[in-house]
This record gives sequence, C-alpha cells and structure tokens, in this order.
Amino acid sequence: MPQVYPRFIEARLREALADTPVVAINGPRQSGKTTLARKLAAPGWRYLSMDDASMLEAAQRDPVGFVRDLDRAVVDEVQRAPDLLLAIKRSVDDDRRPGRFLLTGSAHILTVPRIKESLAGRMEIVSLYPLSRSEVLGRHRPTFLERAFEGRVAKTSETLIGNDLMEVVLAGGYPEVLARNTERRRRDWCRAYVDAIVERDIRDIADVEKIGRMPRLLEVLAQFSGQLINVADIGARLGIDQKTARRYIAILEQLFLVETVRPWFRNELKRLVKTPKLHFLDAGLLGVLQRQTLDKLTADRSAFGAILESFVYGELLKQSSWAEEQVSLFHYRDKDQHEVDFVLEGDAGRIVGVEVKAAATIRATDFRGLEKLSAASRRAFALGVVLYDGSEMIPFGDRLFAAPIACLWS
Repeated sequence: MPQVYPRFIEARLREALADTPVVAINGPRQSGKTTLARKLAAPGWRYLSMDDASMLEAAQRDPVGFVRDLDRAVVDEVQRAPDLLLAIKRSVDDDRRPGRFLLTGSAHILTVPRIKESLAGRMEIVSLYPLSRSEVLGRHRPTFLERAFEGRVAKTSETLIGNDLMEVVLAGGYPEVLARNTERRRRDWCRAYVDAIVERDIRDIADVEKIGRMPRLLEVLAQFSGQLINVADIGARLGIDQKTARRYIAILEQLFLVETVRPWFRNELKRLVKTPKLHFLDAGLLGVLQRQTLDKLTADRSAFGAILESFVYGELLKQSSWAEEQVSLFHYRDKDQHEVDFVLEGDAGRIVGVEVKAAATIRATDFRGLEKLSAASRRAFALGVVLYDGSEMIPFGDRLFAAPIACLWS
C-alpha cells in the first residue's frame, strides 16, 4: 500500500469548503492533489476525472449538461476542460451553498484562458506543492517562519549534513519518487514525468509551435536555476527569439515546474537590481535535469549549491502556503553585487533574510548581503539567517545567525 503522508494544507482546505462554493487545489501533477481531494470529499460526492477520455469528451461536448445534475462533486484536472468553469459558475450562481465543487488543476488555474474570469468571487484557490520535509517525516507543522518573523531561529536537535543532506535534497518531494528505492529508479520517474508533461499538459493549456524544444528548454533552465533570468541568453541557446523564450518559460511556470522570484526593493532604493531570479520548485527534478547524482556531487560539490538553494526555496514556498499570515518571497541584490537568496515579507511588513550555503564553514563575509538588507529595510528587519551544511547554531551579530538546514523543518 502506498504511504499516506500528512498534508498541512488540509486544514485550510476544510475551512474553505465550509464557506466557499468552489474550492480549487492547484499544484503540479503527482503532488498529491487527487489523494487529498478524495480524502476531503464527503460520502455521496461524485468524482469526475478529466484524465478519463470519455469523461473529458462529455465535458467538452456539453459542459452545461455535464454540470446540471451535479450536487457536490470533485472535478479532477479541470484545466483540461476549461469550459466547465463557466458551467460551474452558472450552477453556483443558482445555488451558493458552500463546498459544492472541489476542483484540482495541474496548471495555474487563473492563468489558463477562459478560466480566470469565470469564478471570480466564487472560488478559493489553495496551492498544494510536493511534500515538504516535515510531511515526509510525518512530523508536526514546522515553526520556522513564525519564529523568524519574531526574530528567532527555530532550534533543532537533528543533524543532517554532508552526503545525508545531499541524498535528501536529490530525492525531492514528489510522493511517487519517494516510493522508489534506488536513485536510478527515481531518475527514471523524473524523466518520464517531464515527457508526460510535454506530451499532454503543455498541449492542454497552450499552442506551442516548437513543442519538441520544451525538454531542451527545461535542461537549459536547470543551468540557470538560482540565477538572474537572462531571457536573451536562454533563447539563443535554443535558437528562438526573446519573446518566444519568455512565453515558453511562462508556460512552464503555469505547470508548476519553475518559478520566477521577484526582486525585493523599495522606491527610495535606487541601487537595487530589479531582475527576477529563476528557481525550480522541486530540487529532485532539478538534479535530474542537471544530470547530477549523489556520486557526482560527492566527488565535486560545486554544483550542489544551486540545487540546495532550490530545495530551500521549495521548503519556504510550501511553508508560506499554509502559514497563518500571507508571506511573500523575493530575492535581494544591489549594484555592488551584495545579495540575499530569499527575502520573506509578512503581512505586517516584517522582513526576514535567508541565505543558503552548501558549506560546512561560515564566515563573517557570508553575512554582507544580510547586513545590506538589514540597513535597507531598517526597523522592519526581523532576522537574517545563513542556512548551512553544519550542525551548530552560531550568532553573527544583531539578529544575524548561522543555522543548520534542518532548522527549516523544526
């Protein structure tokens, strides 16, 4: 029997179903959306999957008739039949009871044509990402974010360093990957996953003339993970213009494979770089696209930094999805090349800086970017932390700490 993991977003989904007519679980394929939707559905609910060819054809041919007799239903992979959203809108306009429809989508629902106007004010969208480290371990919800905004670092007694840390990072968070016992089997799954998305999901949401270049685009983007986005360079490597490259990257964002991280700045700060960064949502998938293995990284750790940075980004993104307050993620870089990998800004305007180092030794110079961020954000600065491949918590000045990576899930 496949392992069932706790999903910390479940409580938020139950709250939404109690007061909202339509609730959507949005996230990448194979992140656990269907499993969670089936768990949330009460007895008597209909389950309708748009991955079923007959069901999809019926929904596309007569969406109004398809929805007409539904009382409460789960509609899986709704982005494949976008006209259903207008039919669902009509249905909930006639009957506004909460929790009537639970949808899942493997593309950002509000960016798919014909969807974003359909259910404004009638639908709540909740993101479900691949498993966080705490969910994999079956633990309680981590307190890293809330403690950080209070100016504290969550303490941990767990030691996860060196090759053990690399193995966890390369496994990523997809449940199907974690069910496979060998690194080779995990890599095989990731390759098949990319192929399936190119062959099916991209065609569902966009008209891509050169779809055969999408796997190569993912490999190119994997080399840019954690860096400022240079669309001209990316396009040149594929023989496409900047406009096409930008459009193709946006499609991969819609499918939750990559994300662009906006720069943090304030209007009065003129010397900040305002170019977004690129990150992969899953470090395991990134490692496969970079053709990295545990043996390769053990022999040469130089490539591990970018993969570890995306791993931390994924953990922060997942925690922000279930946090009590809204948390926005940015990066920081100024014209003098001082940078901070991640800037977290809470509802109250408090700022937390997170720098990631794939090293076991931390120096004062590793805090220069955080010191610049502290000066730029002034009283809003709550904490600056360098997460590193070590086991000790070390203070490095006012509200500045070096901390083990494992603090993230404590």
